[in-house]
Amino acid sequence: MPNAPQPPSQVRLDAWLWGIRMYKTRSAATAACRAGHVRLNGQPAKAAQPVKPGDTIRLRQPGRERVLEVTGLLAKRVGAAEAVRHYVDHSPPLIPRELLAVPQRDRGAGRPTKRDRRQMDRLRGRDPQP
Repeated sequence: MPNAPQPPSQVRLDAWLWGIRMYKTRSAATAACRAGHVRLNGQPAKAAQPVKPGDTIRLRQPGRERVLEVTGLLAKRVGAAEAVRHYVDHSPPLIPRELLAVPQRDRGAGRPTKRDRRQMDRLRGRDPQP
């Protein structure tokens, strides 16, 4: 009977992120590390840093920040159902698109008045100068 494959004791960060399907390609995971979008245990991470169970990984993705806790190691890419078993997602909830959208004026309404502009600034969270 052949021996069952042993799980690796440590895996490269970029390979693990690719394996759990956070990035479509390993090179995309490497590029995210290089750009500073990935932090391992609170420190900026390089793609080749080893990951072990218990580590916390923060990654910035378009429109959100993900916080993952490593529970298992993957050396190869697996299906989505299997990948979910290798991390715990502690990410904050997504902000609804309606709250992120910039208010739009009706077409043909003309240029905003000073009062309209002040209301838009308040809505965006920028208080005008008193």
